[in-house]
Amino acid sequence: MLSIVAILNKHQKGELYFGVKNDGTVIGQEISDESLRKVSQAIGNHIKPAIYPEIKIMQFGDRETILVRFEGMRRPYLAYNVPRIRVADEDLVMDQDTYDTMIRKRDNTEYSWEKRVSEYTIDDVNEEAFLGYLKKAKEAGRIDFEDTDVKTVLDKLELIEGNYFLNAGAALFCNCGIVNELQIAKFASDERLTFTDIRRYSGSVMELKKKAEQYIIDAMDWRVEFGNLTRQEIPEIPLDALREAITNSFGHRMFDSGQSNEISIFKNRIEIYNPGAFPANKTPESYVAGNQRPIRRNPLIARTLYYSKDMESFATGLKRIKDACDKAGCRVEFETPDDGFIVIFYRHGTPKLSGIAQKTAQKEKKTAQKKERIDALLEYCKEPRDREEMMGFLGIKHRTTFRNDYLNPLLLEGKIAMTMPDKPRSKSQKFYSI
Repeated sequence: MLSIVAILNKHQKGELYFGVKNDGTVIGQEISDESLRKVSQAIGNHIKPAIYPEIKIMQFGDRETILVRFEGMRRPYLAYNVPRIRVADEDLVMDQDTYDTMIRKRDNTEYSWEKRVSEYTIDDVNEEAFLGYLKKAKEAGRIDFEDTDVKTVLDKLELIEGNYFLNAGAALFCNCGIVNELQIAKFASDERLTFTDIRRYSGSVMELKKKAEQYIIDAMDWRVEFGNLTRQEIPEIPLDALREAITNSFGHRMFDSGQSNEISIFKNRIEIYNPGAFPANKTPESYVAGNQRPIRRNPLIARTLYYSKDMESFATGLKRIKDACDKAGCRVEFETPDDGFIVIFYRHGTPKLSGIAQKTAQKEKKTAQKKERIDALLEYCKEPRDREEMMGFLGIKHRTTFRNDYLNPLLLEGKIAMTMPDKPRSKSQKFYSI
């Protein structure tokens, strides 16, 4: 984990082998069925910001190794909450000045991913997507110039530099593999177990939005209402809310995370996920209430989508989704996992949980999450660890919280033990799982 982070901070990408010495000698690695999963879990648990590496078995003659191929542009990266950088063949703790410089660059829009020049030129533009966007923007009255020449319009939108697209422009209008991916899966039940259909698309944001919308429209249920000489088809989830959620999932996604947008269709719900954590110290509920100013992860993309009225720029998206669902009698929820944001639409008029049931469900979810953390800690403590190492592993800063919620209960349950039981307060004390 330390080496991956150190290489990311130095080169933004690299490869790491388990079973190869630093001098290149292949000694092999004993690989079980769980080996790749354990490597993946360790990377997911201990490297921040999140990365999504390729992990596979690599054969050298009769010897097997594990290859981890990784890439990330969101420096500085931390392993076990510590930033490191590669110097020669060492993974050194990063000095404060370098760390501060990387943070400033990451947070400065002038250094942002969407403003970097891509490898795609205006010859790579998807003309159908571009002309469709331009027509929509002009009809919305937010673009009033008469030009239709591709280069002229893109230049006025500040999406090109010379003949080359900026990343933002390429993402919006090019059928390219510039981290633009959409994965859609339809599951046979309410659980993420057996899927009945799975698809992966790449292309421009404008095209992927259409594919996502059409797939959901085809997959969800509709009912028919008859009025005076009229026949009206009503979707189980309001289309305005769906379109808003899909557009927001692309407009606010973290394009350089290496993770794709995802749509999961279950029997009881439809989930729309985008990579990129929700703004720190904010909640979806505060945006639904209309109490927050907009925080734009991709201001160039957001501004372009604003011109076509696909997106508004006043932090009102979640409120519009909630209002549309309330009007249609459709239950909607928002979740904020560490690595992204999820809009959940419940299908078939799934009843809203009562206040007591909601609290019970939330309590059960927290209990399950805590159990996962404890299981991971016990795995980590198969090798004796001191108190600070255990707290760092869990990401807990307060000793009292760690002692009351984890250490003492595990000691009482006999799941961990002291290396020096006769000296419980020793500074050299360590703990191991039983």
